[in-house]
Amino acid sequence: MNTKADLIVGIQWGDEGKGKMVDLLAQNYDYVVRYQGGHNAGHTIVVEGKKYALHLIPSGILYPKCKNIIGNGVVISPSALIEEMQQFSELEGRLFISTKAHLILPYHEFLDKLSEKRAKKAIGTTGKGIGPAYTDKIARKGFRVGDLRDTQSLCEKILELMEEKDIINLGGEIPTKEALKATLDSYAQALLPFIANTTDMLWKAMDKGEKILCEGAQGSMLDIDHGTYPFVTSSTTTASGACSGTGISPRELGDVIGITKAYCTRVGNGPFVTEEEGEIGETLRQKGGEFGVTTGRARRCGWLDAVAVKYACRLNGVNALAMMKLDVLDGFDEVKVCVQYQDKNGNVLESFPFDFEGICPIYKTFKGWDKTAGIREFDALPKEAQEYILELEKFIGVKFTMISTSPDRNDTIFRA
Repeated sequence: MNTKADLIVGIQWGDEGKGKMVDLLAQNYDYVVRYQGGHNAGHTIVVEGKKYALHLIPSGILYPKCKNIIGNGVVISPSALIEEMQQFSELEGRLFISTKAHLILPYHEFLDKLSEKRAKKAIGTTGKGIGPAYTDKIARKGFRVGDLRDTQSLCEKILELMEEKDIINLGGEIPTKEALKATLDSYAQALLPFIANTTDMLWKAMDKGEKILCEGAQGSMLDIDHGTYPFVTSSTTTASGACSGTGISPRELGDVIGITKAYCTRVGNGPFVTEEEGEIGETLRQKGGEFGVTTGRARRCGWLDAVAVKYACRLNGVNALAMMKLDVLDGFDEVKVCVQYQDKNGNVLESFPFDFEGICPIYKTFKGWDKTAGIREFDALPKEAQEYILELEKFIGVKFTMISTSPDRNDTIFRA
């Protein structure tokens, strides 16, 4: 019996709360698969009061019976992954790393920071080397996890590439051959027991009827093709990235669950139509704990952009939505949602534009509510909060089947 792989995808600018949803759903799956991005993204999961911050390891790792795969579409910092692995015991047989996943090496981080420093208009990257690693991948100059099987050859190739990139004249350092070889050997010792042909693993699992959940990093508005370019990431963050980043075919994708906050956040530079820079934005930031898991940077905050959510739902083929952090909106006198855009010439736009210069939000205003925190039944929500959700469903055209009312995995409303 061949099963289809379900997918969780962020439909804003990342940080939507995908980690909690994956953690909540992982108990129903045999495999959880990460398919793109690197350690520039982070999931925060709270279980029994204990907080876990995951950057590369899939969120299913918190379930002993769940197998977790880091797919070929991910770019991996060996040092970051090894450090993350040390949080957990007994990973063997539970964590698998694609031999085809590309490596992020120290010179990638150096080049990333240098590029941001030199740029007239910085993107606001995390400086983790993600962009340069994907650049090398596309230029066919990258190195993959499977290359750690021969560290001598890999060492020589890395040193050659660093010379070609003129790292020294750019202000960087080239390690000695002995030092680099020792570093690569330490990576190999830690990671080689976990590498596998993960695409073949997934095919066999699906043939046996086992259930697979794919989890994306970041969000659709950061997609290299469909996001707010050039203020985007370097990978395909939409549902199509799950195919190229795992080897699962498009015909084998099942449900696509889109994750959005009840409001909006963004890290780094770039367009953010509904951003609130005053008291409202600061209130959302403090109540929502809106500081980056990876960088600690304060996130930009604002009202929900339903135009962008509707756009992302169509891009991904979303057939179920999950709303995160509804409780953060508790206590506001009124809650706003952007339902149209207006350009600098006064024209009303109902679709996602090519250029955001001069674009302003057109809001629909809802009456605020008192408390949703900890509520686990839809009918128990304040009527104003129910109206907010139901009106959003009408506008977007997709139902909210899950609504989160606190960071705890159990404080979640399920709707058929």
